[in-house]
This record gives sequence, structure tokens and C-alpha cells, in this order.
Amino acid sequence: MAESLVSSLLGQFASITVQEAEQEIRLVVGVDEEVRKLEGNLQIIQAVLDDAEKRQLMEEAVKLWLKRLKDVSYEIDNVLDEWNTAMIKSEIEKPEKAESFPILKKKVRSFIPSSSCCSRQFKKLGLRHDIAHKIKELSEKLDELFKERVRYGFELNKGTKAVERPTTTSLVDVSDIVGRDKDRDDLIRKVLGEGSEREKNPYVISLVGMGGIGKTSLAQLAYNDDKVKDYFEIRMWVCVSEPFDRCRVAQAIIQEVERASPKCERSSSNITEFVTLLQTVKSLIEGKKFFLILDDMWTEDIKEWEPFKLALKYGAQDSKILITTRNEKVAKMVDRGFMTNLGKLSEKHCWLIINKIAFDGMDENQREQLKDIGRELANKCKGLPLAAKTLGSLMRDKRSRQQWKNILDNNLWEFEDVQKGLLAPLLLSYYELPSAIKRCFLYCAVFPKDYVFFRNNLVYLWMAQGYLDLKQNIEMEILGEEYFEKLVTRSFFQDFEKGNNNDDKIIRCKMHDMVHDFAQLMSTNECFTICVDKELVIDWKNARHLRLDLYEETQFPKSIYNAKNLRTLLLFRSSMVFPLDLFQRLTCLRSLNLERSSFEKLPNEVEKLKHLRLLNLSNCFNITELPETMCNLCNLQTLDISYCGQIKKLPQGMGKLIKLRHLLLDGCYELTEPFPKGIGSLSSLRTLEKFVTGGINNIGECKLGELKNLVHLKGSLEIKGLGNVTDVQEAENAQLKNKIHLRDLTLRFHNRGQADNRRGENDELVLNALEPHPELESLWIYGYGGTGYPNWVMSLTILKELELWGSDKLEQLPPLGKLRFLESLGICDLDSVKKVGVEFLGIESNRKKDEEKGSTSTSTSSLTLFPNLKSLCFQKMEEWEEWDGMGESGVSESVLIMPRLQVLIIESCPKLKSLPNFLETTSLKELTVDCQISNWMTLSGLKTLRLHLNNYVEHLPPLGKLLLVESLMIWYGDRVKKVGVEFLGIEEESNNNNNKIDDEKGSTSSSSSSSLVLFPNLKSLQFWRMFSWEEWDGIGGTMREEAQESGVTITIMPRLQSLTISNCHKLKSLPDFLPTIPLKNLEIRRSPILSEGCKAEIGDQWRKISHIPNILSDFGYVQRDGRPMQN
Repeated sequence: MAESLVSSLLGQFASITVQEAEQEIRLVVGVDEEVRKLEGNLQIIQAVLDDAEKRQLMEEAVKLWLKRLKDVSYEIDNVLDEWNTAMIKSEIEKPEKAESFPILKKKVRSFIPSSSCCSRQFKKLGLRHDIAHKIKELSEKLDELFKERVRYGFELNKGTKAVERPTTTSLVDVSDIVGRDKDRDDLIRKVLGEGSEREKNPYVISLVGMGGIGKTSLAQLAYNDDKVKDYFEIRMWVCVSEPFDRCRVAQAIIQEVERASPKCERSSSNITEFVTLLQTVKSLIEGKKFFLILDDMWTEDIKEWEPFKLALKYGAQDSKILITTRNEKVAKMVDRGFMTNLGKLSEKHCWLIINKIAFDGMDENQREQLKDIGRELANKCKGLPLAAKTLGSLMRDKRSRQQWKNILDNNLWEFEDVQKGLLAPLLLSYYELPSAIKRCFLYCAVFPKDYVFFRNNLVYLWMAQGYLDLKQNIEMEILGEEYFEKLVTRSFFQDFEKGNNNDDKIIRCKMHDMVHDFAQLMSTNECFTICVDKELVIDWKNARHLRLDLYEETQFPKSIYNAKNLRTLLLFRSSMVFPLDLFQRLTCLRSLNLERSSFEKLPNEVEKLKHLRLLNLSNCFNITELPETMCNLCNLQTLDISYCGQIKKLPQGMGKLIKLRHLLLDGCYELTEPFPKGIGSLSSLRTLEKFVTGGINNIGECKLGELKNLVHLKGSLEIKGLGNVTDVQEAENAQLKNKIHLRDLTLRFHNRGQADNRRGENDELVLNALEPHPELESLWIYGYGGTGYPNWVMSLTILKELELWGSDKLEQLPPLGKLRFLESLGICDLDSVKKVGVEFLGIESNRKKDEEKGSTSTSTSSLTLFPNLKSLCFQKMEEWEEWDGMGESGVSESVLIMPRLQVLIIESCPKLKSLPNFLETTSLKELTVDCQISNWMTLSGLKTLRLHLNNYVEHLPPLGKLLLVESLMIWYGDRVKKVGVEFLGIEEESNNNNNKIDDEKGSTSSSSSSSLVLFPNLKSLQFWRMFSWEEWDGIGGTMREEAQESGVTITIMPRLQSLTISNCHKLKSLPDFLPTIPLKNLEIRRSPILSEGCKAEIGDQWRKISHIPNILSDFGYVQRDGRPMQN
């Protein structure tokens, strides 16, 4: 960690030198020499830090020397940051001074300096003297450390071997490996699987996982399996390890082949030339089916592996290579064949490992006394086999319950045996990291165990601490993401969650408890997570990063005032009132997180945090405004006020935050006032989730044209208030087309009904001028008053998501079927649209073409329209009457339409009567539809159906005939009083019931035996807001008897798991077939009559539902896990 600190300082020296030259600012005369000397000492110290960092684990004196170096380094960092801050403020003051004085007074002012100008000059001079004095003191401290380095004999850029890498073998005791039966069987099936012609030969299988997870053990099981032995002519085990010695690896392969083939001619053991060794490998395996295990691979260098790849391809077809590695990049470098990330063991299996080792030699009585503690210890292993083995060995000689409890109640890493067992494998991965990434990893120790890390938030925190080893032309965010990926691929993180953008990007993850413990061990006395209700015993002087868990009615711990060197303070869910002097005391803070705190106002004193880079106020629901003094935080990079739902406006001085890169505003729904003038000067902004533009005549408000200079914006941008824009030039000045990194764009014009004819014409001009970059992926347009959309919409060639809302004047939809990559389309509140025809698909009708050309031809070339559309939604289309398919418009049916459509939603479209014919050829699985539409039941492949009755019908349609439906929701049926057998798919008539049942089973013969299954795949059924519903009939005794006479067995909903009935105020009873259904969950909400009838033991419906394990009503659980609950 010290190594990265020093590297960062040297980078700052270089940066400040450049800025001084640009701004013609110098420190006090005579200090330059001290600065150069300090910089030179740091460079020499940096050269020996790799050696020192490794030796600190074994030498206490070296550890103390490194601690002192880190302390001085932090002090130097603060001083340099003070000087850098002064230069930033000087840069901010330039435009302020320019605005303060009219140009006409420029000549007079040059002769007579103002008093404020003189005051600023004296202030700057005093600051330079203060910084110069501090640098001189720090130079003396560093000089002393510089001289001491000789005493310890540190080697230049040459680390000592602090951790010995174990050599693995193929030998294994199968009985020692627990909990990997399924993993073993899956791996062996993969190893034995016959390769197809398409597979590369040899086929590569990779086992990836953190150290100690059991990769080598699983490989040993596969290697020694009898079927594997019989399948391959040659089996080879090579422990590769690090550093990668290609000659040694080649020799090991040769030796393994010769060992496996006694008749094989022995190669000379004196061969040292790599080329000759590789030729020998090729000749030995040529034409033979081999199985090669390369255990513990570390190298990512493709040039090291490529020669082996070329030699090994001469093996016979179906040869296999199995590699084990901690690094996913290594697996991908070797080959993208088959890769599996080895998972954790269950707590049960960890307990079996501990049990086997720790209880060896104990009598049954002793085992019984210790079992409960042993199981709790197994939980501490968090699925890591190595941890279980280490704990088992630690407990083997301990026989008393108290000894076991002492270990359970204490930090495992305090025990020497645990450190020996677990530290080594984790250190191997840690030492492979570059110094900057080590710091990023260790910073994670400030968070509690099982914490969910958000990728972006973590990167912003690393940026705030200055941990990124910045390089020219590489943005710090990109560098931070690379660091995150390296930690991911090296198995420092786990439990990954990926986003919905199909880019395979991890957005959330966790850290294994053992890895977290290791991070805390390596950052002792720097990173702390504490609860204020516990006694605080902390070395505050050395504390740099602190997470404080505050509880209600707890006083703010004043002892934290002693942590004057604190650089991170994370407070979560705090309901405390901040002491006003808190920020005056913790002036070294770089990151301040007050997430989910309940205070109403951020103190004005926040401006004292002159080093602050990150301020997180997200989910602080009570904050109504931000203090103007916050705008004096000139180093601020990240301001997160997302989901601060009561903030209505931003401070006027936002334009002073010239270092701001991320302004996070998602969920600030009340932030509706135009942004203050000056936002356009924040040219470093990468994230601006919302922009509220003002009117042309409103002084002090931000105009749309201020977006011009924000060329680095990435991700999402929402622009509100476009209805206020009367000067089209402002829209052109925004230059959205130049913002090439924007992916999602939302444009909001008017609220519903606000756009008149004049505004509609202006909206068209404004929207046309707001043309974005053609690589936009998502576009939402709300409240647009024009009669058509600009041509640029159709030029968005990779658009994936599009929503058009509230365009009252639009009569015809644009030809969206031409957007080849569109996956999701939403259309809502287009009140003037009466017909959706083939123009929506992106083609003209043949009739129209024929009229224009005077031709009678009806053929079209084969094409696919909406080729990637998966979700289509129409809502609140009050006047929409007709949706044409292909045949209706005279267009050739050779055209393929929406072949990948899976979700269709049609809500509140009261005049639409039918769906187009082409939907029957789609892959539609999920439908939400208004009940008045006549032909939706022809969509036979549905698995999810939401049916809006909308008070159109008195009886439900025969939904039981939908054979594939798994989830069914029915709502808003105020005219339905009875749900009868027609709902199941059986017609109910007084006469001829036998024939009706015979028709349903597909036979008219009453003597043939058959079965009728209704709703055969239904798993979830919901009824909502059916206010007049009184009766739910089953099939009835008479109909059941008639069915039996016809030889028909009727089965209803045989797979139903969940039934929900909500807001059905008049429903009195449940159907008689309910006891035959394997329901697991029944929920009855706001249905008072039915709730009363379903009370345990006493309700008149209880006999029908008593078999259901979980029954929930407004009163709480009636039955839970099969046990009736007391009311």
C-alpha cells in the first residue's frame, strides 16, 4: 500500500509542476530545492518498497518503518492537495472577476488595484509561505526515513520470497474430499465427452476460483477416475505455478509422458533449448489421445502459451487439457473452450470436513458436547474448503467446550494456525496485483461483511482517494473499471449480478468473508467498521477510513474528533444531528457518505472539507435543499443526491464545481426548477442524469445551449422543460450529436394537453435540432406536440429501446419496423391515432404502390420487419380502432414480422376490436390485453396472460383451453357476478351435457374412457378488483356424474401453486375442486366475506383450504407451513 502511495505522490509532483508553469505560480523562493529533494527521496524509496512490503509480515521493524513512511506520505499528499486546491480556486476566480467588472473600466483598473484584489494577493502569499514551511518539515522527516532504508538492506526492485508456492501432485485421498460429487461428475462427463468436428483439438476445460476453493482437489478427482484412466492413452499432471518457466513446463510434460509410457524411448534430461523441448513434446504426443492437467496457471501472456498450443494440437482427436486458475483472464487466454467457476461448499459440507478432522480420536460424548459450536464454526467458513480444513486442524487438539467457544467468539485471523493455513494462498493472489490495485482491494475492508458493492460507486470511491495510477489519454473511470475487472477475474469478488444491457457487465458483487478478513488484516489500523453502541478502542491517529453504524437515540461519538487524518467517513441510516464543528475537525476527508440519513439540512460548514472528492447524500429523503456553501468544494468529483425526493432546485453556485465528473440525480422527482446558470462550465462532467432547462428570458436560469461544452457525458441524460424553449438556436447549440458516449436519452416537452398548435410547430423545430449521435441505444420522448417525428429517429441504427408518450397531435406512427435492432417499443397517450397500418411496419401497402405506379403486381421481396423486437406495449390509445395485419393491407405474406416478439401489452385501448393476423406467427409468450378484443385467444403459445375485463363482459372467456398458460391474472371486472364452468373451458347447458363433455375430450362415444385436464400447466392464478363477483362455481356434482358416465376423468389445475384474490368484496365461496389442487400459497386481500369464511377451523370454507400450507389474509397468516396460527 505504501508503494502505491509514493507512486501517487510522484505523479502529483509532476502534475503540479505543469500547472505552476501554466498559471505562472511559484512557491516561495528557496523551497523549490526542498521540493526536488523530497521528490528524489520518494523515487529512491519507491524502488525498494516491493521488498519492504513483503518483509513487513515477518519483520516488525520493517512494518514500523513502512507505517512511518505511510504517515509522512499522507501528510505530503495533504500539503500537495492544498497547493493544488489553491490553483483550482485561482482558476475559478478568473471568470468571476471578469464578470464583476465591466470591460469599459479595464484600463482604469489596471492602474489602480482594488482592495479586494490586494487582499487576495496577500492571502495567496500567506498560503504559499504556509505550504513552503510544511514542505520543509516533511522533507526533513522523509530524509530521515530515506537514510534508515540502508539499515534494513532493502533490495532495489527485487522482492524477497515472502510466500512459498506449494507444488501440487496428482495424488489424492478421495475420502478427504467432501461435497464435490456433482462437480466431479459434471467435470468427468465433460472430460469424457467426445469432441465434435467443430471442437478444437485438444479441447480445453478451465476450473476458475479463488484460492482454497478446491480447484486442485477437483482436478485430482478427475485425473484419478477409473473411466478417465481407461479413456486416455496418456495422462499428464503438471504444476505450472508462477513465475511461468516454459522450459520447466515442457520438461515436466515430457517426464509425465515418459512415466506413463514405459516403452517410450527416454529423451535426454540434459535438453535445455526450448525449441528442442517443444519438438520432443510434439513427437511424444503425436497421434495419441492425451489428458493434460495444468494446475495453478497464472500467466496471462499469450506469447508464453502459444508455442505449447501449437505443439499440443498434434494429439489425437478428443484429447483434453484441464487448467486450474484463479484468474478468469488466464482461462480465456488459454482457450475459450469450457470454463466453470467453482462454487462454494454448503455449510453442511464444511461441517463434515471440520467434523472429520477435529473429532478424530474423540469419544461420542465429547462430540455431542461440541457439535453445536462446530456447526457455527462451519458457518464462518462461508463455503471455503481450505478454511474448513484449517479450522478442523486448529480444533483437533482442543477438547473443552470453552476452548471451542473462545475460537468461535474471536477473530479467526488472530490465531497463528489460521494465518498459516489461509494467509499463504491469499497472499499469492495479493502479491500478483499491481500496487495501485492492492490499495483499491484493501479499501474494501472499510465495508462490512456481506456488503453489496456497486461497481460504479466503488470506482468513484477509488477515484476520490487518488488510488488510480492515472495515465495519459485514459479516463480515470475507465482505469477504475479495469482495476475492478482485474479483481473480479482474480476471484477477489463473488456473487455477481449483471445488468440488463446484454453487455455482460457486472454491476454488483460481494466479497467472500475470508477475503474480507484478509483485507482487514492487511489494512490494520487504517480501515475500521464500528458500531457506536460498542466501546470504541481505536488508534484514531492512524485511522484513515471509517464506517460508522449509528443507531437511533445514540449520541454522536465525540472521540471521532481525534481522527484528524480520516480520509473516508461512511455513515449509513443515521438519524443523528451532526455536531456543527464535525466538518471543521475532519478536514482531511476525501469521501463522505451520508446515505439514508434522516437529517433535514446539510450544515453550511461542509465547505471546510476542502479536500473532499465524493459526497453521497443519496436516499436522504428529508433534505429539501443543498447549502450554497457546498459549491466551494472545488475538488468535488462526485455528488450523489439520487432519490432525495424533496430537493426542488440546485444551488446557484454549481458552476464553480469545475472538477465535478458525476452528478447523480436519479429519483429526484421534485427537482423541477430550471438548473442555475453556469452548468455549462462543468466541462469535466461524465454523468448528468437530468437537465432542466429554463426559458429564454429568465435571468439566472440555465439555457439548453449550456449543454454544448459537456462533450464527455456518458450513459443516460434526461432533458426536461423543452416546452420552454422558444429559441431553436438554443437546441442547436446543445449539440447532442457530438455527445458520442451518450447511450440513453429522454426528451420531455409538455405535460399532457399543454401543447397548442403554435407550440406544436415549435416542438417540431426543437426536436429536429436535438438530433443525437446515431449510436444511441434508448430514446424516450414525452409530451411532444408535433404532428410527425424527424427523420433522424429512423437513423438511429442500433436503437434498442424506444418510447413515445403523449404526442396528442400525431395521427400516424413512424415506420419503426425498419429499426433492425429495436428490442422494446412503448407507445402511450397518442390520442389522435385511429389506425396502425403497414406504414408502422416500415413498408407501404401494395395497394398504395399499385396506385402510384399504375401496376397490378402484388409481390414484394422477402424481408423481416421488427426483426429483434421482444416487447411491444400500447397504452391509453383512446381513439385507436384498427390494427392492420399483412393480408388486410394487400401486402405479400412472405414478409416476416416480429419473429422474436415475446411480450405484448395492450391496455386502455377501448375502441380496438381485434389483433393483426401476423401475431399468430410470432413467438409470443406473455400477453396483457383488454377483454373486448375478439381474437386474442388464437395466440396459442401464451405462458403468461393478464386479462383486463374493463367492465366489458359479464362472463369470463373459456381460459381453461389455453394449454400452455402458467400464470393468469384477471382484473377490473365490475360486471362479472359469477365465474362458472365456462371459465374452465366447458360449456354449461341444461341439456346434452354428455355430448358437450364428449366434445371437450375429442370424442362423441360415451363408452370410451378418457381424461379431461383443464388449465393443465397453470401455476399462478390471480383475481383483482372484481367488485361484483359473488360466486365461483366448480364443475358441480351433476356434471361430474355425467362425466363419469361418459368415461371421462376431469382434472382441474393440477399444477397450481399460488392463488391470490384481492378486492373481491362480495365473493362468498371457493369452488369445490379446490381441495384437489396442490396449492402451496393462498392470499386473500380486501375481500371481507371470503376472509371471514376462511378462518381456521371455524370458517365455512375452511374444509376446502385446510390442506394449503400457507394462507394469508388481511388479518395476517391464517396458516403457515401447515400450522394454523392464533388470531
